[in-house]
Amino acid sequence: MRTAAMLLGVIGGLFAMMIGFFSYGYTELASSHAAFADTFGAVDNAQLIRTASFLAPLLAIAGGAMAISRALWGGVLLLIAAGLIYYAFGFGVFTMFPIGFCATAGGLAIAAGKPDEPRAHF
Repeated sequence: MRTAAMLLGVIGGLFAMMIGFFSYGYTELASSHAAFADTFGAVDNAQLIRTASFLAPLLAIAGGAMAISRALWGGVLLLIAAGLIYYAFGFGVFTMFPIGFCATAGGLAIAAGKPDEPRAHF
């Protein structure tokens, strides 16, 4: 289960990264060119989109990478990434797979049968 969580988390993070590149670029283009924003529509909360474009893929890939050694922490990061993608971008044709992959990976990582080994944090 931990390996599946790792793979789904990293793949979901890579898909989220593609959405993040496009969304961040769209907000930059819309803010710098008024004609583009008038034609294609302006973004209501550009700062949220920019923050989520950076943080969601980062959390998903980090959570997927942590899923094998620290399943609980990785699962929480993956669920936060899925929630952030849903909150910032909504559920649509381009976001359904990153949300689904991250949420499934987070659930698998948290439900991993063997608990994490007790280790010192530092």
